[in-house]
This record gives sequence, structure tokens and C-alpha cells, in this order.
Amino acid sequence: MKISIITCSYDAVNTIEETIKSVLFQKDANIEYIVIDGLSDDGTAGIIKKYSDKIYKFISEKDSGIYNAMNKGIKLAEGDIVGFLNADDVYFNEKVINEVIKVFENEKVDSVYGDLVYVSEYNNKIKRYWKSGDFNINNFKRGWMPPHPSFFVKSDVYERYGGFNENYKISADYELMVRLLYKNKISTFYLPEILVKMKTGGISNKISQTFKRLKEDYDIMKKYNLSGFAGELGVMFKKRFYKINQYFNKKI
Repeated sequence: MKISIITCSYDAVNTIEETIKSVLFQKDANIEYIVIDGLSDDGTAGIIKKYSDKIYKFISEKDSGIYNAMNKGIKLAEGDIVGFLNADDVYFNEKVINEVIKVFENEKVDSVYGDLVYVSEYNNKIKRYWKSGDFNINNFKRGWMPPHPSFFVKSDVYERYGGFNENYKISADYELMVRLLYKNKISTFYLPEILVKMKTGGISNKISQTFKRLKEDYDIMKKYNLSGFAGELGVMFKKRFYKINQYFNKKI
């Protein structure tokens, strides 16, 4: 099976090379690598071009946000599977993609997800461990979601149900997973391994974006009737609790 890995970047000169190498160093996997840059002016594009012979498609042009860039990547993807790795993330080791493909080949599912760790942007030390756990559709009403960088989907799923809803500027990945896994009930498989290392400080983690993210999350919960026992506000509280709990996971 061929897998399309999509990296979206904007002014990521300090991290993009590590991300690219993380994809290119994957072993025993048929990877179609796509990079969508938002017309960076800090040298990001120059670094990407160093690897042009190994990158299947590279676009550098203005976009309306990260989810617009991701949708561009989906339209360009020709692989059987689609995954995203943003410009400050790396795969946990060189076997991640091979392990993901094995699951798709053996389990015949629509999607696969795993675990993720947040690491310090200064010393690469692990700060949080996002253990996804086994899939239970009712967990969406308890604030659960898998980490998007660890979420791999068959390309025909996007053809059937669409890509990211660009009306959401911060939580479109959450809306996508609720729409695919909860509303449309695509099949999925939990791979109980750490797949991605994410540097702290992404757009959805900035304090200045907190209230906007909460509003978008609330709107998504109402849209898909994720009221749970205590209403949408209760689900939002549980969603925050899942994040707090990640700081106390001692597996690593």
C-alpha cells in the first residue's frame, strides 16, 4: 500500500528539516511525501527545496490557514492512506509508517490511530504523554479524541465524507474526527504505540487562542449532539481533564 504523508508549514525554518528527515528516514514504507507551504519568507522554502528530489509534490503559495493547506494536500494525495505531520512534529522512530501500513493490510479498517508525546522545544524532553486508548464511540461524549498527527485515514474516506471544515480555524481536526468516527462510524484500530513527537507551542496550545478554541469545541459538540450527561459544558470540562491527565502519565 502507498501512503501519502502531508506536511503543512509556515515560517518553520527552525523545525522543518527535522520533520522532513523524520518522514524520509522511514523504513520499508511506500511513501508519497507532499509539502504545502504558506509562502514562508524566513527560509523555510529553501530548506524544503534541498530535498526536492525526495518530495513528491511541493507547493508554496498563500492559503487561508492550516486547514486550507491540509485540504490542498488531500486533493493532491494519490496514496491509499493519508496522514499528516506538521512542521514542528516528528515520527517517534523510523518504523512508525511501516507499522501503520501493516495494520491497514491486516485489519482491513478505514482508519488507524496511536499515541503521541509532547516534547519541550528547547531540550526535546517529554512533557506530556497522550495515551489514546482503545476505541469506544461513547467516549466522544466524555471529551475523548485521538491525537490528529497519529490519525491515518484511507483516502476514499475523504472522498466520501470530505476533508477539514475550514469554518473552524483551530478545532477543525476535532470536528473531522467527530464527523468521521462518531457521526459516520468509519471503522478504526488503535495501535498502542507512540507514533509522533510534537513540540509544545502549536497554534491550538497558545493561551491567546484558548477562548476561541473553547467556542469552536462547544459549537462542534452542539452540532453533533455530544451533550453527554452534563451537557456540552460538561463534555468540554472532561476534554480539558484528558489534557491535564496527560501530564501525570508515567509510562515514559
